[in-house]
Amino acid sequence: MWTDVVDLRDFYLSTLGQVARRMIRRRLRELWPDVSGQSILGLGYTTPYINAFRGEAERVLAAMPAAQGVLHWPPDEPGLTTLVDELELPFPDLSMDRVILIHALECAEQVRPLMREIWRVLSGSGRLLVVAPNRRGIWARLERTPFGHGLPYTPGQLSRVLRDNLFTPIETHPALFVPPVHSRMVLSSAPAWEQVGRRAFTTFSGVVMTEAVKQIYAAEATPSAKRRRRYLPVPERTPRV
Repeated sequence: MWTDVVDLRDFYLSTLGQVARRMIRRRLRELWPDVSGQSILGLGYTTPYINAFRGEAERVLAAMPAAQGVLHWPPDEPGLTTLVDELELPFPDLSMDRVILIHALECAEQVRPLMREIWRVLSGSGRLLVVAPNRRGIWARLERTPFGHGLPYTPGQLSRVLRDNLFTPIETHPALFVPPVHSRMVLSSAPAWEQVGRRAFTTFSGVVMTEAVKQIYAAEATPSAKRRRRYLPVPERTPRV
């Protein structure tokens, strides 16, 4: 079941949500340090993370599933978000260089059709990054944050989902070790929690981040692939002022 977009927005406006964003986005930038000239698609609720790529990537788009809802983004600028049927994405084949899933896979009711659509729109040399709640972590056990909703994954389970859907996992990284509490003292020490966790407690991270590439070979056509599609025009990059 998809988390409502308003609840997601409110979480990331909170102090706890801002700390979570910083810790995950720091790890994301380590994995993708250079996206110059790339087309980036965020699927799920990704705007707190893909905003960092604006002005560097050629284009950045956010696709929000219809069951989740959509919010205008970026504020006070032309919109870069679209409401989508996640099982039939309105983008041409091979049109995206990078795809990132956050608050998406754990909520999806039909994982295989979703992953096949991502496979379709991702370029042959593209990269997919999936961020999902870690089944063994504290964040997945508490429903007061979005990471406590949906189906959490262990690193092995997430890699198996990717392999079963025509992707090859290449790297898996833990992130978000700070406990999901509202103590200012604890949250202010989040970078220290990350350093210690990555060295000694990787099993208990809040999220699992797995990067994957496409398996390039002929796949069976799915019923959705045979339907006539209507594509959205991919906007040109708008320079930031």
